[in-house]
Parts: sequence; structure tokens; C-alpha cells
Amino acid sequence: MGRRIDYYDDPTAPPPNSIVPAANVIVVDDDGRILMIRRSDNDNWAVPGGGLDLGESLLETAVREVREETGIECEVTGLVGIFTDPKHLIHYTSNDEVRQEFSVVFTARPLSGEHTTSSESLEVRWVEGERVCELPMDRSMRMRIEQYLSGDGSPYLG
Repeated sequence: MGRRIDYYDDPTAPPPNSIVPAANVIVVDDDGRILMIRRSDNDNWAVPGGGLDLGESLLETAVREVREETGIECEVTGLVGIFTDPKHLIHYTSNDEVRQEFSVVFTARPLSGEHTTSSESLEVRWVEGERVCELPMDRSMRMRIEQYLSGDGSPYLG
């Protein structure tokens, strides 16, 4: 399996060669805990998410990615923001794809299921909101989670 390398405003980063609409999902349980995964491609913590497949809506992508990466069925409840910073590049070494960031971040609530790992997640756990940002994660993921935690209710547009 290849690795994922995130770059931000890095002159040594390879040039982008693709853009893929993606969904990330901040799933919050009744106790205010956030569903987090430790990614298998870079060992960093993140909320579940992934690229849009042909024939599905971005909301369907969000629900599917949570199910595939964590075993949890969820219902989308809101929008955190749209993150499209061209300075953020994601290099997938398995095929040398270098994506420009394009992620819509949603909130969701869990409906059923038990959290379990997948080929994309080395670890899955519910983490208290105030402890989430203590986990090692990429700058862009931290920014998405901090936008949610700010609680001001207006979506990030950038």
C-alpha cells in the first residue's frame, strides 16, 4: 500500500495532477464524542472521509465512507464547511496522484453499528471533543475539526 503525504504551501511539493470532490464527516455521539480514525496510509488521526464515486451524491459519499472506514451507520445533520485551498496538496504515492484539496465537511449522528477498523483505518475510537486536537493529525484536518469545535454555526467557505 502506498502512503499519503500532505503538503501545505510547500515549494518542494509535486505539482497537482487531479482534483476529486471528497466528503469528510464529523460524527458526534450523544455524549459529544467525535468518531476518529487513525489512517493506515499516513498513521495520522482524522475524521472519516473519502472521494466521491460516480453515480452517488456527496451526502451518499459521506455515509458510505463512515460505514466503510468505521463500521458505523450515520445520518448527516449539517455542514461544517467547504475546504478548497489550492495550497493544500495530497500526494498518493501508490499511483503518484497529487490532488488539490476539495473537501466538503459534514456533521452527522450515529444510528447503529459497532466501531471497527478497515483497510483504511488502523484504529477507530470515540474521542471527547476537547481532546481531539491533542491527537497527531495533518494541519488541514485540525483546521476542519477546529472549525466544527468553534461552534459559531456558520460554515467555513474557503
